[in-house]
Amino acid sequence: QVQLVESGGGLVQAGGSLRLSCTASGRTFSSIIMAMGWFRQDPGKEREFVAFISLGSSSTDYADSVKGRFTISRDNAKNMMYLQMNSLKPEDTAVYYCAASTYYYSRLPKNYGYWGQGTQVTVSS
Repeated sequence: QVQLVESGGGLVQAGGSLRLSCTASGRTFSSIIMAMGWFRQDPGKEREFVAFISLGSSSTDYADSVKGRFTISRDNAKNMMYLQMNSLKPEDTAVYYCAASTYYYSRLPKNYGYWGQGTQVTVSS
């Protein structure tokens, strides 16, 4: 199976930066996982797509709301994925989830079969 653990969340002022990390483990991780992504969720709202990265990091995709401010990256040798978040806004406040998929590409949460427990990001105005 695959286990994912996020870290790096916290409280930051608007305009500040945070870097989220996702540590992946499991005997089957490297053999089955293709896409990885970041999602976020506010209480009472649906989980929304934030960013995607392909297996070899050749392809990335971002939600319009974060494009130009967030950067996704992964290090397959270390089984790590990152989300560098700059110019943070109060509306970025949410629980951020790391996710892994056997699909090559997807923005849909339902296509990601493996999830971390989430890390809280709070941006104060």
